[in-house]
Amino acid sequence: MAAVSVPLNSTPPSDRTKPRNLLDRAGIPKALCWGFLGVLIFMIGDGVESGFLSPYLLDEGVSKERVALLFTVYGVAASVSAWFSGALSDLWGPRRVMMLGLGIWTALQIVFLGLAVPAHHYWLLLISYGARGFGYPLFAYGFLVWVTAVTPRHRLGSAVGWFWFAFTGGLPTLGSLVASFTVPWWGTYRTLWFSLALVVAGGVIALLLVREPTGRKRLAPAGERPVATLLGSLSIVWRNPRIGTGAVVRTVNTAAQFGFLVFLPVFFTDTLGFSLTEWLQLLSAMFATNIFFNLIFGLVGDHLGWQRTVAWFGGVGCAVTTLLLYYGTVAAGDNFLLAMVLVSLFGATLAGYVPLSALMPSLAPEHKGQAMSALNLGAGASTFVGPAVVGVFLGPVGVQGVMWIFAGLYLASAFLTLFLTLPEPAPTPDGPASTPVEASAETV
Repeated sequence: MAAVSVPLNSTPPSDRTKPRNLLDRAGIPKALCWGFLGVLIFMIGDGVESGFLSPYLLDEGVSKERVALLFTVYGVAASVSAWFSGALSDLWGPRRVMMLGLGIWTALQIVFLGLAVPAHHYWLLLISYGARGFGYPLFAYGFLVWVTAVTPRHRLGSAVGWFWFAFTGGLPTLGSLVASFTVPWWGTYRTLWFSLALVVAGGVIALLLVREPTGRKRLAPAGERPVATLLGSLSIVWRNPRIGTGAVVRTVNTAAQFGFLVFLPVFFTDTLGFSLTEWLQLLSAMFATNIFFNLIFGLVGDHLGWQRTVAWFGGVGCAVTTLLLYYGTVAAGDNFLLAMVLVSLFGATLAGYVPLSALMPSLAPEHKGQAMSALNLGAGASTFVGPAVVGVFLGPVGVQGVMWIFAGLYLASAFLTLFLTLPEPAPTPDGPASTPVEASAETV
């Protein structure tokens, strides 16, 4: 007998079945395939407005300060909704949470477009659009919980990779692309109504065509009280230290991404000499690369191990590409092709954290929804942690120092990932189970 190392998310050979169709081989659970399409179309509809809503509202006479407040309220609502999406999925089942998200988005978009915009009533704009932020996280992240609840462990990394492919492919990538055609043809106001049609179409596809039964019922253990389930979505962070650690890792994941948006536009245009159009093209390349590597690292995680993938490709990879992004562009100046390569490398390694969405619910198999709530809490925290780092340190240490701080945070997240070990599998009737790290195999 010889000990061989296997991925931390390994599944016993007896539990693995040969993929029977193209969807299975691609890593998409066949029972949920329509849900991935539904999420993609829903998020395209949600992302249609991302490139033009702010200037549209300014043209309608809303002041810059009020537009900023509008988007702030929307962001807070989305963060809270992302946090509760997992807990409510535990309590009600993912499908009902998705229905709630679709209902909120649809109803408030109708109020926003049908009443608030034509009347130029700011408080109605604030309430309808701000509260609409509760909609998309309930729908999208509710489906993500559904994915983690039914996908076999050994294929979960691939499945969540496809989820993030659909999510980020819609918002903002394909959503902005759709708007680039519809706005010149129909105008901004009609395009906003078209976004509603896309959201409804995506929601109907996912909710009517996905027949998988697990997502139609509560995921929390029988007898657990609703209040305990909701509070557990927060208390799990310290009840299960590995979940808390994973939430911190998720915060680091996109903190630099949001921080970069604060100071890199000025750095690339004023310091390096790129035009604004070139910077926008570089930013698009970063996100486009990230979309496709979401799939790649989902597959890599299933074969190499989720923990290893997050630590090396995510943490260490982002630390290296962050520094390359700074020193490479400074050395080359306004070399557009080199800058395109460097921003694409960062976008690729940013996707190295994708297996975290598979790892987190597996750390708390009895409370997968609560674990996903903690993951979403970390995602929400990154939206202000990144800009806060920039706000505090950009003045004292400059762009170079801030890039080193973000690189250090990525290395720290790689170290923290070492503590995200999966629970010991339960003993089998034939004897004790192998550890999550090693398994025995006959030498041939």
